Amino acid sequence: MEVLNRLCIFALMKEKLFSLLVILMFLVSCKESYEHKTVICIPVYGQSLALGEEATRITDFDSLASYADGRIVTENLDHAYGYFDNNIIKEKAKRIIHYQKRSFELTIYSMAEMLADSLGKDTIICIFPGGQGTTAIKDLSKGTRPYQCFLDNIESAYKNAKEREWDFVVPAICWMQGESDIEEYPETNYKVLLKKFQTDIANDIRNITHQAKDVRIVCYQTNNVSGGRKFKENRFNCQESIVPQSQLELIKDDSLFWPSSPTYLYDFVRERIHINAIGQQLHGKFVAMSALDIIHNKQNTKGLTPNSIECIDNEVVINFKVPYPPLVFDTTSVYKIKHYGFSVISPSNKDIVQSVGIKGNSIHIKCSENVAGCKVRYAINGERMHSGRIHGPRGNLRDSQGIFKKAQVNRKEYPLHNWCWQFDIII
Repeated sequence: MEVLNRLCIFALMKEKLFSLLVILMFLVSCKESYEHKTVICIPVYGQSLALGEEATRITDFDSLASYADGRIVTENLDHAYGYFDNNIIKEKAKRIIHYQKRSFELTIYSMAEMLADSLGKDTIICIFPGGQGTTAIKDLSKGTRPYQCFLDNIESAYKNAKEREWDFVVPAICWMQGESDIEEYPETNYKVLLKKFQTDIANDIRNITHQAKDVRIVCYQTNNVSGGRKFKENRFNCQESIVPQSQLELIKDDSLFWPSSPTYLYDFVRERIHINAIGQQLHGKFVAMSALDIIHNKQNTKGLTPNSIECIDNEVVINFKVPYPPLVFDTTSVYKIKHYGFSVISPSNKDIVQSVGIKGNSIHIKCSENVAGCKVRYAINGERMHSGRIHGPRGNLRDSQGIFKKAQVNRKEYPLHNWCWQFDIII
């Protein structure tokens, strides 16, 4: 009888084990089911400012992971932020050991938060950095290792989304590069190369995602003009202004380039190359505003930029496209500089400005002599080897958007005014 009982118990256990194995096999064979989502991917690409170099991290990764019900993700559609490396083996190793000693504040963190707040709950915001520090644009373009790594990450994000049967689109890329093309004098045409980058990356991304819409570039403006060893602010032929001027011209004239902001309004670490963490966060808000306009098919504001320039004898009149009037000379947010940052440089390397004033949407500059053949400049100045709002190349002209739009960073409120972009234009 005892033997029979044992046989019955064994048979019953065998039956339960078989049932359990069948259930496990069924679960393994079943594809995991997800609610339908749309992944909006806006990564940042460039050199060290894109990677947040020296910007001490103030975004808490746990908070970012849980923000908006976890809708902010990396290229792996996970929440493992801060492990960037162009070497895939090193990047994976950093993830395994949770190495975050070189994890910095990135523009895309605050950008993603603003996008998550503004877009529906069926939207996932995919962010990650790409690029390489201390690198000129030619070495970040198609065919280079940083470019291919960046493209691989976009493809990885796309495949991860498709495995969940989610829609995936890259409406824009945040561009933060230009410092090396000022300091190294590479004798390349920056404007041509930046436009070619946009064309190449747009084509390569569309080959991956098969999206109908083109890929925009949300472009910042580098502040590093005084970092060039040859820099003299009154020199008529100013090589150092070519990069920021090229960025401005593409934003003004090319529908595929959208503005974030110039960078002279921020504080820089050691007042040198890299904007600090608060600057990265504030810049992210400007990127988000342009990104939202792109997503919602709104008109490109083009920022606070010169629209036309007129000259009559000894006077220059610069007419501006002003997103939020009125124009203001702000000497509190940005330390006051001579003539509020404006200069008119003669072919004899002389600044001939006598006075500068605002009239409506225009700046009127009175000069000591006839202005024909001169160059009118804004924020092409500053102390050698400095950047930012205190001693770097800067100006004091802004609009009044910050009355209506503000940002909270570290419990402090900052107005989000549009500041005038640096320029160097021959009259």
